[in-house]
Amino acid sequence: MQATNTDSALAKEAYAELFLGEFEQRKIIVKYSGKFKGLNANVKYSSSFIEFSLSRDWMEFSDDLRKGVLQHLFIKMNPKKEYKKTFSLDLYYKFLENLEKYAKVHSVDGELEESYSRINTEYFDGMMEKPNLVWGQKSFRKLGHFEYYTNTVVMSSIFRGHPELTDYIMYHELLHKKHGGKPTKSGRTIHHSTAFRKEEALFKDKDAEKKLNSFLRKKKFLGLLRLD
Repeated sequence: MQATNTDSALAKEAYAELFLGEFEQRKIIVKYSGKFKGLNANVKYSSSFIEFSLSRDWMEFSDDLRKGVLQHLFIKMNPKKEYKKTFSLDLYYKFLENLEKYAKVHSVDGELEESYSRINTEYFDGMMEKPNLVWGQKSFRKLGHFEYYTNTVVMSSIFRGHPELTDYIMYHELLHKKHGGKPTKSGRTIHHSTAFRKEEALFKDKDAEKKLNSFLRKKKFLGLLRLD
Protein backbone atom coordinates (compact mmCIF):
# COMPACT_ATOMS: atom_id res chain seq x y z
CA MET A 1 0.00 0.00 0.00
CA GLN A 2 1.46 3.34 -1.06
CA ALA A 3 1.06 6.54 1.01
CA THR A 4 1.73 10.06 -0.25
CA ASN A 5 2.37 13.31 1.63
CA THR A 6 1.02 15.28 -1.32
CA ASP A 7 -2.39 13.68 -1.04
CA SER A 8 -2.44 14.17 2.73
CA ALA A 9 -2.07 17.89 2.04
CA LEU A 10 -4.82 17.60 -0.58
CA ALA A 11 -7.08 15.98 2.03
CA LYS A 12 -6.50 18.82 4.51
CA GLU A 13 -7.32 21.31 1.78
CA ALA A 14 -10.45 19.30 0.89
CA TYR A 15 -11.61 19.40 4.52
CA ALA A 16 -11.09 23.14 4.92
CA GLU A 17 -12.87 23.87 1.63
CA LEU A 18 -15.79 21.60 2.51
CA PHE A 19 -16.32 22.78 6.08
CA LEU A 20 -16.03 26.52 5.56
CA GLY A 21 -12.39 27.05 6.49
CA GLU A 22 -12.38 24.77 9.52
CA PHE A 23 -9.05 22.98 10.05
CA GLU A 24 -8.91 19.26 10.85
CA GLN A 25 -6.55 18.73 13.80
CA ARG A 26 -6.10 14.98 13.42
CA LYS A 27 -3.30 13.44 11.40
CA ILE A 28 -4.55 12.63 7.87
CA ILE A 29 -3.09 9.76 5.87
CA VAL A 30 -3.95 8.93 2.26
CA LYS A 31 -2.94 5.50 0.92
CA TYR A 32 -3.37 3.81 -2.44
CA SER A 33 -4.02 0.08 -2.47
CA GLY A 34 -4.07 -2.63 -5.10
CA LYS A 35 -6.55 -4.62 -3.01
CA PHE A 36 -9.54 -2.63 -4.23
CA LYS A 37 -11.36 -3.38 -7.48
CA GLY A 38 -12.21 -0.53 -9.81
CA LEU A 39 -12.40 2.90 -8.18
CA ASN A 40 -13.32 1.98 -4.64
CA ALA A 41 -12.27 3.93 -1.56
CA ASN A 42 -12.92 3.94 2.17
CA VAL A 43 -11.96 5.75 5.35
CA LYS A 44 -11.23 4.73 8.92
CA TYR A 45 -10.59 7.10 11.79
CA SER A 46 -10.07 7.55 15.50
CA SER A 47 -9.61 10.49 17.85
CA SER A 48 -6.02 10.94 16.64
CA PHE A 49 -5.99 10.09 12.91
CA ILE A 50 -7.97 9.79 9.69
CA GLU A 51 -6.79 7.25 7.13
CA PHE A 52 -8.14 7.16 3.57
CA SER A 53 -7.54 4.07 1.43
CA LEU A 54 -8.12 4.51 -2.31
CA SER A 55 -7.75 2.16 -5.22
CA ARG A 56 -4.53 2.75 -7.14
CA ASP A 57 -6.67 3.55 -10.17
CA TRP A 58 -7.48 6.90 -8.53
CA MET A 59 -3.84 7.96 -8.94
CA GLU A 60 -4.48 8.48 -12.65
CA PHE A 61 -7.13 11.16 -12.07
CA SER A 62 -6.87 14.88 -11.43
CA ASP A 63 -6.40 16.51 -8.03
CA ASP A 64 -9.88 18.04 -8.30
CA LEU A 65 -11.54 14.65 -8.78
CA ARG A 66 -9.51 12.99 -6.00
CA LYS A 67 -10.39 15.90 -3.75
CA GLY A 68 -14.07 15.19 -4.51
CA VAL A 69 -13.62 11.56 -3.40
CA LEU A 70 -12.05 12.70 -0.14
CA GLN A 71 -14.79 15.27 0.45
CA HIS A 72 -17.46 12.62 -0.11
CA LEU A 73 -15.79 10.43 2.54
CA PHE A 74 -15.48 13.38 4.92
CA ILE A 75 -19.24 13.91 4.62
CA LYS A 76 -19.87 10.23 5.39
CA MET A 77 -17.73 10.67 8.50
CA ASN A 78 -19.71 13.78 9.55
CA PRO A 79 -23.32 13.22 8.38
CA LYS A 80 -24.78 15.96 10.63
CA LYS A 81 -22.14 18.57 9.95
CA GLU A 82 -23.00 21.50 7.70
CA TYR A 83 -20.86 21.64 4.58
CA LYS A 84 -20.41 23.74 1.48
CA LYS A 85 -21.08 22.35 -1.99
CA THR A 86 -17.77 22.46 -3.80
CA PHE A 87 -16.61 22.18 -7.37
CA SER A 88 -14.69 18.98 -6.59
CA LEU A 89 -17.65 17.33 -4.86
CA ASP A 90 -19.94 18.18 -7.77
CA LEU A 91 -17.31 16.89 -10.19
CA TYR A 92 -17.08 13.60 -8.28
CA TYR A 93 -20.85 13.04 -8.25
CA LYS A 94 -21.14 13.80 -11.97
CA PHE A 95 -18.25 11.43 -12.61
CA LEU A 96 -20.06 8.67 -10.72
CA GLU A 97 -23.25 9.20 -12.73
CA ASN A 98 -21.37 8.55 -15.96
CA LEU A 99 -18.75 6.11 -14.75
CA GLU A 100 -20.20 2.96 -16.31
CA LYS A 101 -19.98 4.59 -19.75
CA TYR A 102 -16.19 4.56 -19.51
CA ALA A 103 -15.62 1.16 -17.89
CA LYS A 104 -14.42 -1.49 -20.34
CA VAL A 105 -16.54 -4.56 -21.09
CA HIS A 106 -14.18 -7.52 -21.05
CA SER A 107 -15.96 -10.35 -19.17
CA VAL A 108 -19.25 -11.68 -20.52
CA ASP A 109 -20.58 -15.11 -19.57
CA GLY A 110 -22.67 -16.75 -22.31
CA GLU A 111 -25.61 -17.77 -20.12
CA LEU A 112 -25.79 -14.34 -18.48
CA GLU A 113 -25.52 -12.64 -21.86
CA GLU A 114 -28.62 -14.52 -23.01
CA SER A 115 -30.47 -13.28 -19.92
CA TYR A 116 -29.25 -9.71 -20.49
CA SER A 117 -30.43 -9.86 -24.13
CA ARG A 118 -33.92 -11.04 -23.12
CA ILE A 119 -34.30 -8.34 -20.49
CA ASN A 120 -32.80 -5.63 -22.66
CA THR A 121 -35.24 -6.41 -25.47
CA GLU A 122 -38.29 -6.80 -23.22
CA TYR A 123 -37.84 -3.84 -20.87
CA PHE A 124 -35.28 -1.43 -22.31
CA ASP A 125 -36.15 -1.46 -26.03
CA GLY A 126 -32.71 -2.89 -26.74
CA MET A 127 -31.10 0.40 -25.63
CA MET A 128 -29.31 -0.77 -22.48
CA GLU A 129 -25.58 -0.98 -23.17
CA LYS A 130 -24.12 -4.34 -22.21
CA PRO A 131 -22.11 -4.39 -18.98
CA ASN A 132 -19.67 -7.04 -17.86
CA LEU A 133 -21.66 -10.14 -16.91
CA VAL A 134 -20.07 -12.58 -14.48
CA TRP A 135 -20.97 -15.30 -12.00
CA GLY A 136 -20.05 -14.72 -8.38
CA GLN A 137 -19.97 -17.10 -5.44
CA LYS A 138 -22.88 -19.37 -4.46
CA SER A 139 -24.43 -16.79 -2.19
CA PHE A 140 -27.91 -16.96 -0.67
CA ARG A 141 -27.59 -13.49 0.83
CA LYS A 142 -26.21 -11.46 -2.07
CA LEU A 143 -28.19 -12.79 -5.02
CA GLY A 144 -26.82 -10.25 -7.47
CA HIS A 145 -25.31 -6.79 -7.53
CA PHE A 146 -24.23 -4.11 -9.95
CA GLU A 147 -20.73 -2.70 -9.51
CA TYR A 148 -20.83 0.92 -10.68
CA TYR A 149 -17.06 1.28 -10.64
CA THR A 150 -16.48 -1.63 -13.02
CA ASN A 151 -19.80 -1.64 -14.93
CA THR A 152 -20.40 -5.26 -13.92
CA VAL A 153 -23.45 -7.35 -13.09
CA VAL A 154 -22.38 -10.09 -10.67
CA MET A 155 -24.86 -12.96 -10.28
CA SER A 156 -24.87 -15.57 -7.52
CA SER A 157 -23.88 -18.95 -8.98
CA ILE A 158 -26.92 -20.62 -7.40
CA PHE A 159 -28.89 -19.39 -10.42
CA ARG A 160 -26.86 -21.27 -13.03
CA GLY A 161 -29.27 -23.22 -15.22
CA HIS A 162 -32.33 -21.30 -13.93
CA PRO A 163 -33.03 -18.69 -16.64
CA GLU A 164 -36.40 -17.55 -15.28
CA LEU A 165 -34.92 -16.55 -11.92
CA THR A 166 -31.76 -15.21 -13.53
CA ASP A 167 -33.91 -12.88 -15.64
CA TYR A 168 -35.66 -11.56 -12.54
CA ILE A 169 -32.38 -10.74 -10.81
CA MET A 170 -30.88 -9.41 -14.05
CA TYR A 171 -33.75 -6.94 -14.45
CA HIS A 172 -33.16 -5.61 -10.93
CA GLU A 173 -29.43 -5.17 -11.50
CA LEU A 174 -29.86 -3.48 -14.89
CA LEU A 175 -32.21 -1.02 -13.21
CA HIS A 176 -29.31 -0.14 -10.92
CA LYS A 177 -27.22 0.52 -14.01
CA LYS A 178 -29.97 2.71 -15.45
CA HIS A 179 -30.83 4.73 -12.34
CA GLY A 180 -27.45 4.85 -10.61
CA GLY A 181 -27.02 5.95 -7.01
CA LYS A 182 -28.44 9.24 -5.75
CA PRO A 183 -26.17 10.97 -3.19
CA THR A 184 -27.87 12.70 -0.25
CA LYS A 185 -26.73 15.63 1.88
CA SER A 186 -25.70 13.23 4.64
CA GLY A 187 -23.19 11.51 2.36
CA ARG A 188 -25.36 8.39 1.99
CA THR A 189 -26.27 7.09 -1.46
CA ILE A 190 -29.82 5.98 -2.27
CA HIS A 191 -29.80 2.97 -4.58
CA HIS A 192 -33.54 2.19 -4.54
CA SER A 193 -35.19 5.49 -5.36
CA THR A 194 -38.94 5.95 -5.92
CA ALA A 195 -38.34 5.91 -9.69
CA PHE A 196 -36.36 2.69 -9.34
CA ARG A 197 -39.13 0.98 -7.35
CA LYS A 198 -41.83 2.08 -9.81
CA GLU A 199 -39.93 0.62 -12.73
CA GLU A 200 -39.06 -2.52 -10.77
CA ALA A 201 -42.80 -3.14 -10.31
CA LEU A 202 -43.21 -3.38 -14.10
CA PHE A 203 -41.64 -6.86 -14.20
CA LYS A 204 -44.26 -8.97 -15.95
CA ASP A 205 -44.12 -12.10 -13.79
CA LYS A 206 -45.92 -10.91 -10.64
CA ASP A 207 -45.13 -14.22 -8.93
CA ALA A 208 -41.39 -13.87 -9.50
CA GLU A 209 -40.64 -13.00 -5.87
CA LYS A 210 -42.62 -16.01 -4.61
CA LYS A 211 -40.82 -18.30 -7.05
CA LEU A 212 -37.49 -16.87 -5.94
CA ASN A 213 -38.22 -17.40 -2.24
CA SER A 214 -39.44 -20.95 -2.89
CA PHE A 215 -36.27 -21.72 -4.87
CA LEU A 216 -34.05 -20.34 -2.11
CA ARG A 217 -35.82 -22.37 0.60
CA LYS A 218 -35.41 -25.58 -1.40
CA LYS A 219 -31.76 -24.84 -2.16
CA LYS A 220 -30.98 -24.18 1.49
CA PHE A 221 -32.86 -27.31 2.61
CA LEU A 222 -30.97 -29.52 0.15
CA GLY A 223 -27.74 -27.95 1.29
CA LEU A 224 -28.51 -28.90 4.90
CA LEU A 225 -29.30 -32.48 3.82
CA ARG A 226 -25.94 -32.72 2.04
CA LEU A 227 -24.16 -31.51 5.19
CA ASP A 228 -25.69 -34.39 7.15
